[in-house]
Amino acid sequence: MDGKLKQAARHLTETPLLELGQMADDCRVVLHPEHIVTFIVDRNINYTNVCVNKCSFCAFYKDEGSPEAYIIDEGVLMEKISETIALGGTQILIQGGLNPSLNIAYYSALLQKIKKMFTINIHGFSPPEIAYMASKAGLSIRETVITLKDAGLDSIPGGGAEILSDRVRQLISPRKINTATWLEVMKEAHLLGMRTTATMMFGTVETPQDIIAHLEAIWRLQGQTGGFTAFIPWTFQPGGSVLGREIIDSTGHATAVDYLRVLALSRIYLDNIKNIQASWVTQGIKTAQVALRFGANDFGSTMIEENVVKAAGVAFMVSKNDIIGAIKSTGFRPAQRDTYYNVLNYF
Repeated sequence: MDGKLKQAARHLTETPLLELGQMADDCRVVLHPEHIVTFIVDRNINYTNVCVNKCSFCAFYKDEGSPEAYIIDEGVLMEKISETIALGGTQILIQGGLNPSLNIAYYSALLQKIKKMFTINIHGFSPPEIAYMASKAGLSIRETVITLKDAGLDSIPGGGAEILSDRVRQLISPRKINTATWLEVMKEAHLLGMRTTATMMFGTVETPQDIIAHLEAIWRLQGQTGGFTAFIPWTFQPGGSVLGREIIDSTGHATAVDYLRVLALSRIYLDNIKNIQASWVTQGIKTAQVALRFGANDFGSTMIEENVVKAAGVAFMVSKNDIIGAIKSTGFRPAQRDTYYNVLNYF
């Protein structure tokens, strides 16, 4: 393990929490001296809950024959987008399970119709979804990303990363794409001029070394492409999942302190990614406020709709005004942004 990795391991496991937070806050100030915290108004639309991956940490997926399985009605989808725009939204985040009854023609047609009807950024289809589309269509990852981009896809979310360690992935999501494929999707998107986010879900069976390996993989790809707009870590929510019942209930799950340590290390380590996002969706608004002094400079989304975390029994809800108030009360100036971190309004 080289010096940088050893130092990161010490920070994650040994550096006192407040000292680590101060280091991360100092890094934030260098990158964001203007004392502004951003957020976006958007909606997370899950177009299907059918998924062949059946990840042990997921409480959202359903089998194809389940009475609770669905593919979103097109009219309902368009109503959701219309409502989002009426509420000042500039983006829809559209993701779903790996549904064997859908093919790339479905996705292309859906994107084309959305773009025909609305002016809104489509931030959609995580790397596992794109890799599954490619496999079903007999296309390369690059060809699939080009097809989706030409149909109207604007940017790609960082979902499906969990921990970028194949040891961990084999334990918690053995059917899901491996680390190399996740990185390949993101690299091809970046090389085609698309921007993406990067994420980390931690608090399952990973070690500190796995967390650092994840950060190193993201840092290296960003050094090659510069395509990541932001990094978003969050903790595993154990409610309702197989993993929650079989593993986490016996060992305990990640605490707010664990979250703040990983968030702070992310800000320190990822010196080539400008934005670090707090996760009020999983941590609640109070911990998200603290996160603004542990390296985060973005409050994420208003999340007009969210279903995956909710399926695990976590349902923090905040309004746009709640976010603005939370940012102001921590001493920062709130600003609404778009997908690419361009500021649209100050408050």
